[in-house]
Amino acid sequence: MACAAYSIRGHLKLAAGHGLASNHLRGGWKPSASCPVSRAWSSNVSSNAVQHVARHSHLTVRNSERWRSIPKASPEDGIAVAEGVMTVLVIGGGGREHALCYALTRSPSCQTVLCAPGNAGIAQSRDAVCISDLDISSSDAVISFCRKRGVGMVVVGPEGPLVAGLANDLVKAGIPTFGPSSEAAALEGSKDFMKRLCDKYNIPTAQYRTFTDPAKAKEYIKDQGAPIVVKADGLAAGKGVVVAMALDEAFEAIDSMMVDESFGSAGSRVVIEEYLEGEEASFFALVDGENALPLESAQDHKRVGDGDTGPNTGGMGAYSPAPIVTEELKSVIMETIITPTVKGMAAEGCKFVGVLYAGLMIEKKSGLPKLIEYNVRFGDPECQVLMMRLESDLAQVLLSACRGELGKVSLTWSPEIAMVVVMASEGYPSSYKKGTVIKNIDKAEQVSPAVKIFHAGTALAGDGNLVAVGGRVLGVTAKGKDIEEARSRVYDAVDVVDWPEGFFRRDIGWRALKQEQTANY
Repeated sequence: MACAAYSIRGHLKLAAGHGLASNHLRGGWKPSASCPVSRAWSSNVSSNAVQHVARHSHLTVRNSERWRSIPKASPEDGIAVAEGVMTVLVIGGGGREHALCYALTRSPSCQTVLCAPGNAGIAQSRDAVCISDLDISSSDAVISFCRKRGVGMVVVGPEGPLVAGLANDLVKAGIPTFGPSSEAAALEGSKDFMKRLCDKYNIPTAQYRTFTDPAKAKEYIKDQGAPIVVKADGLAAGKGVVVAMALDEAFEAIDSMMVDESFGSAGSRVVIEEYLEGEEASFFALVDGENALPLESAQDHKRVGDGDTGPNTGGMGAYSPAPIVTEELKSVIMETIITPTVKGMAAEGCKFVGVLYAGLMIEKKSGLPKLIEYNVRFGDPECQVLMMRLESDLAQVLLSACRGELGKVSLTWSPEIAMVVVMASEGYPSSYKKGTVIKNIDKAEQVSPAVKIFHAGTALAGDGNLVAVGGRVLGVTAKGKDIEEARSRVYDAVDVVDWPEGFFRRDIGWRALKQEQTANY
């Protein structure tokens, strides 16, 4: 299943000797051999040396464009990758990108933070200089901008540009870029690709089948029974997953995705999974192609309503750390899921450079993690709570990943709890009204020095008012010494925001709160 041969819009081609059935569950827990060698991108890394490392880690590494050294930029190019301070360009304009800009502005090695296109809230907060007129869909335009402005590193936030190959083109141009190639981005761009990688490299996940025929998909659902999970194969803005508690609901999901084409080509192929019972958690790791550095844990709240009711969303809130992810469980996740993925991607010829975001289910019956999905970028809203807690120099850490030097990096985190509550437009995740006025943002941030509001979908109207232009609009975030204090500060700030057309969940953090109360009983 060589990555180079895989097209997100086409069918996955398995390498010879690995024609595994797509509904086969790999239940083994044997860790892959570790490969502690840390390499920087440099022109003196020979292919023989790479093959040597691969042989000793039981992998076969094919030629990988991302592994080759970044072409050296000439002074005329205007690329500044000095050991001192640098200019960083963040691609994107949502809450995740605002959080990244916020952390980068606090990085001693970062002189200037630019964000394209950014949004009104990012600009008003002065966490970055927003470049609203830069066409981020054009690699040539981004490369030209980087050379003119002396950008020393590009951080790609959203999945769209990654899948489209922006990182490939920037790396070819000699610009250090944090984010995977389009081939490696297939981990998120195709759920079928991810599941087949799990099959091949013994990564624990739910049993599944992939279908392109709606009639056959319904027949399989009928045989399996409900509850069952239906997923659009491609990118669907976090809305392409239906947890069907009844057969009729599953059939409706098939019709919506495959017949009505509600997600376009992303739903022309679906993955149908067994329903796993347990507690969800988000796990993040920075990857430099060979080494994986775990970040702190977080827990998202996907359902739109209190009590985890209603349809799935991109995320209505999160907190970090997640009590369910203990140090012991973190080791299991690294050994059985993250490390085999990093090595598997290398063996498939597309080394992964960027952040791996693993959506996990900690199974109730076993207490062990299974991989639900991968994202190839920081989660939103998990990124907000992680960046609030990170105390290390983010710019240097990400540049180390670009250079293949994560083996030398350790991270420092605030011991405090961070929580974010998402304020969304009424009607989300279905249709919603745009242009509604939001007031009192500054007053809300003054509730406590520990409060920060990240903007995801805001703009300035002609009259100067801040207005909502997205589904998920604000990420009201706070830190506290414990979950109660963080939660109290967040909701105190939320209550100050004047936005009648917005809504939010009132129970973010309920699992952690319940666990803490039980522990103190």
